[in-house]
Amino acid sequence: MVENRKDAAYLDTPEGQPGCPSGKTKQRPKQEYKDLIHRLNRIEGQVRGIRGMVEKNAYCTDILVQVAAVNAALNSFNKVLLADHIKTCVTRDIREGKEETVDELVAVLQKLMK
Repeated sequence: MVENRKDAAYLDTPEGQPGCPSGKTKQRPKQEYKDLIHRLNRIEGQVRGIRGMVEKNAYCTDILVQVAAVNAALNSFNKVLLADHIKTCVTRDIREGKEETVDELVAVLQKLMK
């Protein structure tokens, strides 16, 4: 479990709580949390499957097809998470006058579009 890895940089937030590099956290509704974890579990299983294919000397194009499927799943995860972020965090911060959130969103979008 990631939370047990004390050496991970993203665990050191100003509050000393598990989090991320920004130091910000978000309490997600139970269903949103479950949906995101479900997607990540499926992606993790796909990646383990790719590893198994490599270990079994599967043909290159078969592996590449599975890698493409993982990329598509990660992109789908990003779309869901980004939409929720805009609908909740960004909207809230703009209403509270925190205009720097727009700059943060633009920077994230630029990273996602590389």
